[in-house]
Amino acid sequence: MSGTLTWPAVDSAARAGDLDGITALLLSATEAERLAAAKPVEAGIRAADPDLWWRSDINPTTGWALAVIGCMPTAARAAALLGRRNMQMWNRTAPDRFLAVARARELPWVGDLGVRLAERLPARDVWFEDWRFAAALLRAGAAEPPATEGFVRGWLNQLLRTQRQPPSLHQRLRDDPFLDRLLPGVFEIDGLGADAGVGHLSARTGRWDTTPRFPTVIADLVAEGRLDRKVILDATVDRLARGDRVNALRPFVLLHDALALTVDEFATHTPDYARLLPDAPPVIAGLAQRALRTVDDAGRLEMRTLLEVSAATLLRTEKTLVKAQLSWLERVVRREPDRAGEILETVAAAFGHPALDIQERALTLIGRHTSRLDPGTVARLADAATGLAGDLPARSAELLGVAAPEEEPAALAELPPLPPVTTVPPPIASAAELAEEVMLLTSEETGLRWERVLAALVSLRESSHTADLATALAPLLDRYPHHFAEQIWYQQRTAYLGDAIRVVTGVRRGGGLWNRMIRALKIVWGSGRRGGADSPFEQNPEGVLSARVAEVALEISRSPVPLLLATPTHVNGSLDAEVLLDRLARLEADGRRPWPLDLQQALLRLPRPAAPDPALAERAAGLTSPAGLQFAAWLAEGGLPDPASSRMEQWVGAKSPGSSRPDRILVDLRPARTGGLLLEEQLLTLKRPRIPHHLPADGPAESDMVTMVLPHHREAVAAWALTGLASLADRDQRGGGRLLPLLAECTGPVGPAMTLALAYVLAARHEADRVAGVDAFLTLAAGPEPFAAALGTELGRLCGPDSQIKLTRVVPALTDAHRAGATAAVWQVLANALPLLLPKSPRGLPDLLELATQAARAVQARADIPELTAVASRSGSSRLFKEARRLHSILTT
Repeated sequence: MSGTLTWPAVDSAARAGDLDGITALLLSATEAERLAAAKPVEAGIRAADPDLWWRSDINPTTGWALAVIGCMPTAARAAALLGRRNMQMWNRTAPDRFLAVARARELPWVGDLGVRLAERLPARDVWFEDWRFAAALLRAGAAEPPATEGFVRGWLNQLLRTQRQPPSLHQRLRDDPFLDRLLPGVFEIDGLGADAGVGHLSARTGRWDTTPRFPTVIADLVAEGRLDRKVILDATVDRLARGDRVNALRPFVLLHDALALTVDEFATHTPDYARLLPDAPPVIAGLAQRALRTVDDAGRLEMRTLLEVSAATLLRTEKTLVKAQLSWLERVVRREPDRAGEILETVAAAFGHPALDIQERALTLIGRHTSRLDPGTVARLADAATGLAGDLPARSAELLGVAAPEEEPAALAELPPLPPVTTVPPPIASAAELAEEVMLLTSEETGLRWERVLAALVSLRESSHTADLATALAPLLDRYPHHFAEQIWYQQRTAYLGDAIRVVTGVRRGGGLWNRMIRALKIVWGSGRRGGADSPFEQNPEGVLSARVAEVALEISRSPVPLLLATPTHVNGSLDAEVLLDRLARLEADGRRPWPLDLQQALLRLPRPAAPDPALAERAAGLTSPAGLQFAAWLAEGGLPDPASSRMEQWVGAKSPGSSRPDRILVDLRPARTGGLLLEEQLLTLKRPRIPHHLPADGPAESDMVTMVLPHHREAVAAWALTGLASLADRDQRGGGRLLPLLAECTGPVGPAMTLALAYVLAARHEADRVAGVDAFLTLAAGPEPFAAALGTELGRLCGPDSQIKLTRVVPALTDAHRAGATAAVWQVLANALPLLLPKSPRGLPDLLELATQAARAVQARADIPELTAVASRSGSSRLFKEARRLHSILTT
């Protein structure tokens, strides 16, 4: 390419991908010609299509960026252009060509441009190419890099991403010109340790090794003197003391071990370790415990520090740490018998530990040294022992030589009564308020928000607010095009809402999405069938909402109504029968017919009254329209009957005699009647495949968009949601547990689907989901429907040595429910689970037995459990046998 340096010439070559031609054009021009082209180049880039970089087969931004380097007079103007939205991906090529142009111009601001680009790097998700260009400009301009989070993260990641390529990581890090400037940021910036903790491909085995190389290499550089040992050690301990996420602290724990501290170095950081031991995550607390014990073994740890640290550590939930601390304190008692009293009073802090075996261990330790104690200390220890649980109060009385406390029934915490279900907020009253809700809908969909938006769209249009609606809503279509247009990878509800907005604002509709929507809607109207290969509506209950949004888009102009029947009166989706009656009467008086899905959804939301309401039935009998007659018949028949729900097993491959357990337990649904509503048949018919298919669509649902469809039939909704809820326990997914409290707040019997849902969420991998399970447990425990016995049986079936449902996750959740006041329900669960679990002896069973002891003592339970008797009668000193004997004693004494 040859010719004059102009923007049209640069732009034409850039769109053709002719980087060589642009480079030649820039290098052949004089500096005066380059500077003269700066304004046209700047104007051309500013006027360019912001989406051209991804819509074109050839990305022109690289060529434009060459012109920026070749023409701009200052780093500030160059950086401003390179950072524009329409310049994305400009640096997806090697920086050599850019640097050649910069050298030809003898630019003094190359390093300044590098600093500006480096400072603009995002703190997270730094693209390698973005960092590489900034770093190349910094090196070329001999500029000092900024120690921002984005640049430090990019520096660290580019070092670690090429660990197997020569030269070695050790050599590259040692010779890196940015090392001294940027390495402190790895220690100082929160979260950056997670990047330093990535594993590597082993050169020896060729397999992925999860052990990070970074700590070892840093320790090697310290050993050879490239890095100052004291600086690195202080930074490491300071990072641990300031805390962070556990995975972000792991490489610093490894570095701490690799540095192999001396006693003097341990002693120097004693205050830091003393802060870490009581409160830090378990791995770091263990490190601090070993460090302090090393200092103590050298005779350099003050007793006051040890006792202060121990009192807090003995209440930690990690039993390994607590047991190690008790062993350490016993060793100190033997070493310093003159101070046995104050040491053992510190040991008594473990009487407040929630685990009975820790309480027992502390009591046993004190009992071995009572001969060293004065009467005053013994009396104080006896007072502290009043907090012991299970069978330990009587043992403490014997060991401490005091009278055994009289057995008194423990005061049970009471669950508060269930509050009434909240009513929905007032309806949206203006077009501006509706626009705000629609905008919020694009970022967070909720069932309640959808209901309010649909109701307002219908009512405001009917009340002659069309002009206001057009003014308020039309800009949203341009502002959120991806939400209100068809997307093959995105659910279509908001696209249907976009069509409804276009109809309201007077824009003619048509096209593929509109036509497919109408065809699918006619199928729903005719048969109730929503799912299928070509249907845009989901088969699960959430698909009802999608179909209703489509119905609004089609009918809002073709058959307008003044209001929607199905808009709920309560936030759980329930609709008062009297309110629906008034709405039907208004439509009947206006001579309007309700929309089919709107009427069916309204009927499905009606509560099932405990007894018929004669006055309501009399008023309903006065309606004469088909919809009114259907409503009256619905009331007379008692509403929607509960479906039949039954457990079913899914197996990977055919079930065989050698199969140990099914892959997953789910629930099938079958309607209790035929000839009901079209939606009723679809919602209450569910036949699971016998071979599991773990698809992304089976992930956990979280929204009230599911529960609001059938607010008085939680068993049916739970059956549909069960694949997602099960994945929290057996596929370690996260986030879907929030659906369970919503289900618990609905009404209806608790059957196998709700029972399984609760079991799966209580056994979820992630704590936030288990907390949601506990919330649901407490709600059900405060309600009238029995559930605890069935839950215990289900947990007994699901938990086992080879099961994907882990008892070790369930026990903490049930413990939380016990502490929150649901002790009676927890005991019911355990009483029904233990006969099934004791023969299988899964991991976590001793902890479950301990919880059972606490719950049984609180409710004064008496029971004969043969399986428990069999285990309790065995000889042995394992914790399983100890806890079994303890529970057996409580239940039979």
